[in-house]
Amino acid sequence: MLEFVITSDGSKTLYHPAIGEHYHSRHGAVQESQHVFLGRGLAYFLETHRSEAVSILEIGFGTGLNFLLSADYCQKKGIQLDYTGVEAYPIAMDLLAQTGYEAYVAPTLWESFLQHYTASLQAAQAILVGCSLEIAPCQALQFATEKRYDVLYFDAFAAAHQPDMWTAETLRHVSAFLKPGGIFVTYAITGHLKRTLKSFGFTIEKVPGAPGKREMLRAINDHQ
Repeated sequence: MLEFVITSDGSKTLYHPAIGEHYHSRHGAVQESQHVFLGRGLAYFLETHRSEAVSILEIGFGTGLNFLLSADYCQKKGIQLDYTGVEAYPIAMDLLAQTGYEAYVAPTLWESFLQHYTASLQAAQAILVGCSLEIAPCQALQFATEKRYDVLYFDAFAAAHQPDMWTAETLRHVSAFLKPGGIFVTYAITGHLKRTLKSFGFTIEKVPGAPGKREMLRAINDHQ
């Protein structure tokens, strides 16, 4: 049974006893999301591409925290957001409502997210004007779409607990959904991960990690 845990920044995460892992860093769930995915992924893309729209694919949608913070960020800056999450085991609505994430985003966003969450598991939903969400309830290797994305948030459980998510096969499959120049970003950094993405033609960057991790990985898809 999933259990709530209060992390070091006061925000909640879930602990998955069967896997033996938390959904977010115990050093701060919101802090990790803002540092890794918003700061080194979304904000970096917008700064380098000067775009008024962004499409994001998240592997490991989980509690929806990365989506909520990204959507709130884009709404404040007038950026159009097209967001797709992949989640093999979608969390029940009653658990989502207990996360407390309404403290970190606009009330209208939070209310609309809860209202449209179940429907987004079937088809893309307009959460707010200029913000759409679709959640694919499938394994990463089963995910298929004609879309290509600007940013890929790779937020699977750690390799020690979910090794199949970090294989070359899985990484190749999901990274193929990135546009040329697209950004792959994750909280982790290992030799295997760097070598694998480099073999796909990505430029690898080591950047400072969130609290509790010295470094993390950002990779740029150099295919034209």
